[in-house]
Amino acid sequence: MKKIKTNLILSSIIILTAVCLTSCTQMSESAMNESAGFNGGFEITENGLPVNWLVYTKKTAGSGDFDIITDTTDFTEGKQSLKFQVRSCADKGDRFSPGIAHEMEAIAGETYKVSFLLKNSGCKYYYKIKGVSLKSGADEPMLISSEKTEGWKLIANQYTIPAEMNRLRFELNVISPGSFWIDDVKIEKVFQPKN
Repeated sequence: MKKIKTNLILSSIIILTAVCLTSCTQMSESAMNESAGFNGGFEITENGLPVNWLVYTKKTAGSGDFDIITDTTDFTEGKQSLKFQVRSCADKGDRFSPGIAHEMEAIAGETYKVSFLLKNSGCKYYYKIKGVSLKSGADEPMLISSEKTEGWKLIANQYTIPAEMNRLRFELNVISPGSFWIDDVKIEKVFQPKN
């Protein structure tokens, strides 16, 4: 009887471990380095990843054929930009498509200006600026659909953190084949409410 109980417990542990390992999908890859700061110009990389960014890579997207590289020949600021060379990818966005995300602490009522430079050769892309909270999820994002552009283009938007939210999230995804560059991402507080 004792042996049967032990076998049942061991079997249960093995099954639970297998379920956890197969259902725990890695959402993004990242290389963190506090001394690198925000790294909006993608100047600092570790193991091929821009430091202090969440990166949706081939490993995390689950499908697609693409490369995410630092481009030292085409950039607007510093010595390099981040380039997505996409041969195929899912059009779902988020962790299922090549992309990047950055999240930071914020206070409800604060307004931020999010700006970046992009260059797009044939891709469809989108980006989101939204408030999030560990307690209540995310609010409806400010979602801007793609437009095809040649040459570098400045994108800038303001966003106010909604009530109940305590973080700001910026996310960008490439959702069709082509080449896409991003550089000089800035997130600046432009309004802080008085308490």
